[in-house]
Amino acid sequence: MGISSQPEEMAWVPGPAVRERARLLAAMKSWGFGDDATAVAELGRRAVADPEWFWREALADLDVAFSAPFDRVLDESEGREFPKWFPGGRINVAELAALRHARGDLAGKPAVVYEGDGGQRRTLTFAELAAEVSRFAAHLAGLGVHRGDRVVLFMPVVPEAAVAFLAIAMIGAVAVPTFSGYAPDALATRLQDSDAVLLVTADGTTRRGKVVEMKATADAALTQAPSVRSVVVIRHVGTDVPMQAGRDVYYDELPADPAPVDVADTESNDPLTIVYTSGTTGRPKGIVHSHGGFAAKTAVDFAYGFDVHADDVVSWITDLGWLVGPMLMTGPLQLGATIVMIEGLPTHPAPNRMWEIVNRNGVTVQGIAPTAARALKAAGDGTAPEMPTLKTFVSTGEAWDEPTWFWLFEEVGRRERAIVNYSGGTEVGGGILVGYPFLPAAPAAFTGPLPGVDAAVLDDDGRPVVGQIGELAVLNTFPGMTHAFWQDRDRYLDTYWSRWDGIWVHGDLASIDTAGMWRIHGRSDDTIKLSGRRVGPAEIEAALLRDNRITEVAVIGVPDEMRGQRAVAFAVLRADGVDNDDLQATALANAGKSFAPEVYAVPTLPKTKNGKIMRRAIRSRFIGGPIGDMSSLDPATPLEDIPVYAGED
Repeated sequence: MGISSQPEEMAWVPGPAVRERARLLAAMKSWGFGDDATAVAELGRRAVADPEWFWREALADLDVAFSAPFDRVLDESEGREFPKWFPGGRINVAELAALRHARGDLAGKPAVVYEGDGGQRRTLTFAELAAEVSRFAAHLAGLGVHRGDRVVLFMPVVPEAAVAFLAIAMIGAVAVPTFSGYAPDALATRLQDSDAVLLVTADGTTRRGKVVEMKATADAALTQAPSVRSVVVIRHVGTDVPMQAGRDVYYDELPADPAPVDVADTESNDPLTIVYTSGTTGRPKGIVHSHGGFAAKTAVDFAYGFDVHADDVVSWITDLGWLVGPMLMTGPLQLGATIVMIEGLPTHPAPNRMWEIVNRNGVTVQGIAPTAARALKAAGDGTAPEMPTLKTFVSTGEAWDEPTWFWLFEEVGRRERAIVNYSGGTEVGGGILVGYPFLPAAPAAFTGPLPGVDAAVLDDDGRPVVGQIGELAVLNTFPGMTHAFWQDRDRYLDTYWSRWDGIWVHGDLASIDTAGMWRIHGRSDDTIKLSGRRVGPAEIEAALLRDNRITEVAVIGVPDEMRGQRAVAFAVLRADGVDNDDLQATALANAGKSFAPEVYAVPTLPKTKNGKIMRRAIRSRFIGGPIGDMSSLDPATPLEDIPVYAGED
């Protein structure tokens, strides 16, 4: 259960074709670097020490074009906690991601592909995307939306979502994407907190083939959001919905030829989007991202981290309320790649739905969360079809368990595709750590920080450590990190900057082994102290998942009078009728006596709508504590499936 001191065998060893295609290696060669792991580390050190050099070179290499040049790369005159990136520069994400491509060689290339869980498929070329963005931007202006106004998106991942996001950017307004499964109160909170003037929604969406009435939810939320003056409704599932005269208008009934508007001359640090994340208590945190920072970060992550080129097709099951939604509509599109937006689940209506989407669309880069991989493994027969176009998996959202990682790597990927492990968060606009596809990697590991990121693992005294679990921290700042929480600087400072002076504490447990492989061990506020040492729940969960009868598991720490804390596991089983004593004995054998949890079999684990297990809510439910904000809970995974601890018999 500890960090091994022995060098690990590399499971992924890239071939010549992967290395020859790598955008970062090509850039490094032009900058005078080598092409191995030592050279990547050397680049990382120089990028951190000289951001003025690195970010100018990266932006030029990736064609992150400014309409007016910036004065300098970084201005920290307000303190390290409040940096300004590329100050004075003029840049607009809508121009980068859509409008410029419509004027060039990519005009006829597919930009956005939509896949519905009922078999629907729609496509927009870059020319069509740009025309729709320009048209809807003009309509937003006609509806009274001004530069700096907030527009909330409560809608499925249909093509109109990309159109709306980029149209809002085009006029210099601020997009506020939200989860499509929110209840009225959760949506109302975000409408209120952002002081939104307009809402874009849909009649409904589908999940597991069932219609979810979104307009009804929106109407209920709007009774608590007087700042909203207009509502635009997408006809998606075809249900009749009430339309309030003077406020509501259907997207397809907007005039065909509105008076055109110009692209807003947005400054690099002007807000592009506010993405809300839920806290355990209090109001959600509004994470603010800007045109310049978000464009730079997503370009670097997709191009240098995932090796995305203009000829790639990037597919991801996501939601607008998860940062991957805005990232997908910014990063690949500005690089000229095609994105596939998928509504629904990877296993519905068929167990192999995700692989069918890969082959139908010629997907080259497939995003997948470990939760989705476990669902695909459990739902099917363990096999996957040939997928000749697929080059790479990108994994994010949570820590891997090795059995599922090896299944994806060996059975699905045929050991021929990298699993690019990627970890960061909403608050940093993308990734902190990555497993570069062109470098050898150990199973479920990261090969290092992304360029420009000075990451470290710190012990309780704030000292960098190798070979033990500690706090993942960032020792510098980089484009894409939030400009603060929306209208709440104090909470932002307290959340990320209060533990050690000048150091961003991300909230994840991490480790680096002697071979330079990084791992994430779960959230640091989920840490369990067992037998005198801190243990991340992911360590114990990975041990339990070696039992093939368990498809999913969540481990928490609960108070114990004798030991301080003990571990408790909640396991979803493949089949009924498993003997609990045998299950417990196997857990003891796999996790070891010091770390073995008490195991409860449950029908489901409560998850967010983007598939993250809600361990803190599980713990609160089990011990009878305050539950906190549950607005991100997927209603298909009710918290009530978790038992309440009844005490010792």
